Amino acid sequence: MAMVFDRIAIIGIGLIGASIARAAREYGVANTIHLYDANPTVRERARELGLGEVFDDAEKAVAKAELVVLAVPVGAMAAAAEACKRGLKIGAIVTDVGSVKQAVVDALKAVLPTFVYFIPGHPLAGTEHSGPDAGFASLFQNRWQILTPLPDQGAAYPAAVDQLEEFWRALGANVERMDAARHDVVLAVTSHLPHLIAFNIVAMAEDLESVTESEVVKFSASGFRDFTRIAASDPTMWRDVFLNNREAVLEVLGRFSEDLAALQRAIRWSEGDTLYDLFDRARRMRREVIDAGQDTPAPNWGREN
Repeated sequence: MAMVFDRIAIIGIGLIGASIARAAREYGVANTIHLYDANPTVRERARELGLGEVFDDAEKAVAKAELVVLAVPVGAMAAAAEACKRGLKIGAIVTDVGSVKQAVVDALKAVLPTFVYFIPGHPLAGTEHSGPDAGFASLFQNRWQILTPLPDQGAAYPAAVDQLEEFWRALGANVERMDAARHDVVLAVTSHLPHLIAFNIVAMAEDLESVTESEVVKFSASGFRDFTRIAASDPTMWRDVFLNNREAVLEVLGRFSEDLAALQRAIRWSEGDTLYDLFDRARRMRREVIDAGQDTPAPNWGREN
């Protein structure tokens, strides 16, 4: 794989930041990798793992970097940009990995200097694990990276977007471009609401008085078990997601609440045909996800047990 950037800097060394560092090195798309995290313990662990050259100062980490990736929770984006902005070189590409885009655009446009190319982005990849030890090079293989380029950014901006797209493709990702508002609605449906439901169901099971917590854990069927996997995701990241994408989430949540009420009525009044039609539609959607290569058709989702 050909090198895309000579020097990149990653601000935030969690799952995504560490995975970008590992992938960039393994696939040869960057010659030099600089890293910074606000947490000194994380910085030390990143050094132990050999993820790249780790700096104790954000400005020094981004100095001379052609690409700067802000890989921090959405609520920390502005602070991360503020910490490194004085070290940014003229013409550097600055991108992010936040799963909310309009709020990030609004926050970073107010902080970043005008001499850099700010290209918001969001890799639709991750696990329930976090921290530098969770990163792995193949995380982005055949996953979607959404870029939300800003309008009216000058004649050189499209070439910068093309270069960033080349970078993500070199890491194995598929790349799609869309506007920030559209992204936030799409992700509210496909990611944010499912996580909210998982968090709520797991917390509800813990609070139920009719069954004990030990029974819930001991007799976890596959459905609840999968909810616990989703609910194990980083609480800081997801708190920031819901606070910063509240309008899109509330819009989708309203529709979900209406449909859930209709489903409740169908169960109460034994409307079997209504239930069957809904379940059959949902089953077809599962087949479409598999056909799109976004999951495996293996029994038990590929688990050994």
